[in-house]
Amino acid sequence: MTPVATARALGEKAQRMIDALTAISASPDHLTRLYLTPEHKRAAELVGEWMREAGLSTRLDAAGTMRGSMPPGRAGRSGNKALLIGSHIDTVINAGRYDGNLGVVVGILAVETLKARGVALPFGIDILAFGDEEGVRFPVTLTTSAVTAGVFDPKALDITDDADITLRDALIAFGGDPARLKDEAYQRPSVLGYLEVHIEQGPVLERAQEPLGVVTAIASQSRHRIRIKGEAGHAGTVPMNMRHDALAAAAEIILAIEAIAKKDKKNSLVATVGHVEVTPGASNVIPADVRFSLDVRAANDRARQEAVEAITLVARKVDRTRHVVVGVETMLEKPVATCGVRLQKAIGKAVTTVQGEPARSLMSGAGHDGQSMAHLGEFGMIFVRCRAGISHNPAEFVTIDDMGLAVEALVETILELARQEEQP
Repeated sequence: MTPVATARALGEKAQRMIDALTAISASPDHLTRLYLTPEHKRAAELVGEWMREAGLSTRLDAAGTMRGSMPPGRAGRSGNKALLIGSHIDTVINAGRYDGNLGVVVGILAVETLKARGVALPFGIDILAFGDEEGVRFPVTLTTSAVTAGVFDPKALDITDDADITLRDALIAFGGDPARLKDEAYQRPSVLGYLEVHIEQGPVLERAQEPLGVVTAIASQSRHRIRIKGEAGHAGTVPMNMRHDALAAAAEIILAIEAIAKKDKKNSLVATVGHVEVTPGASNVIPADVRFSLDVRAANDRARQEAVEAITLVARKVDRTRHVVVGVETMLEKPVATCGVRLQKAIGKAVTTVQGEPARSLMSGAGHDGQSMAHLGEFGMIFVRCRAGISHNPAEFVTIDDMGLAVEALVETILELARQEEQP
């Protein structure tokens, strides 16, 4: 078990770094840091400074990921392969301070700790501070990790944000280079694996009174846009049975979405409508046009797909019965991403060593950059307990002691992988 004083010192440093990143925000009142904004650039530059202080060489890649690299310290059977460690520094609007940021900070501190202890590794380490995991500014997620993994779809360069700025133009303005995105991908043979430390964003570890856990898989996820076209009319003169009310139709579909998700008891199915736009948006006008988001997640791909099909059938029925036009558009689909068995075992051994009790295994209902990085090979995740399971919220909180244990668990995981590399 890791000495309390050692873990606490690491946790205190992690908290100072988290606080420094939290100060970089588009709003003075809350934390908002979106992809390819001035705030993203400032945060990436600060992370780059910390990487260099830890002895890493750095560069900001063409997609806006800050990369820090350390070559192998000694010969090993993996040759010049690199272990990739990362998370994201973008946030949702009015965010918590630990989501994503903690993983980047813990990665840097793990390298710093290994160096301080005189450890020479038989493989290299690259720390990756991704810039777009959340998908808030543009209607796609995992942009930067997709570039890193070589699975970025160049068609996404033409999508626009709320200000009608394309991803391509935003990338150029940031200092990136759309023409070089393909060149930024790692080649699979050069990658030993990918590790990420992240807050759980759920209540399981806290209820179990356990600081850390081992992730088994990332849930299947899809995002959709639903648009309903009705007909505007005077709120006082059009009879109720003659209306083509787009908002009433949307309300019926949204309630059906909730019912479909609640009906599934086996597959951890969840469905969320988080954003609704109503036009013309006047109190005395029947709504003519409604657009809303739909996020569906499940423990397996089939359950998610069946839920989306059921929701689509409801939408078609509402289309007919309410005499409106309903369209359902799929914006992205992410299949279940299973963590590598070897990395799960290494993390489990490390977590057990650090916290002094057997490591708990659990699935992630939230999406992570590991969904992209899985295309490069095995990936693994360490979950860190967060208070009440709250995330995407200013109330998000992780204790200093738990952050210190997370650093030590990552260090132990790296050491375990190094021991494996030494075996014949």
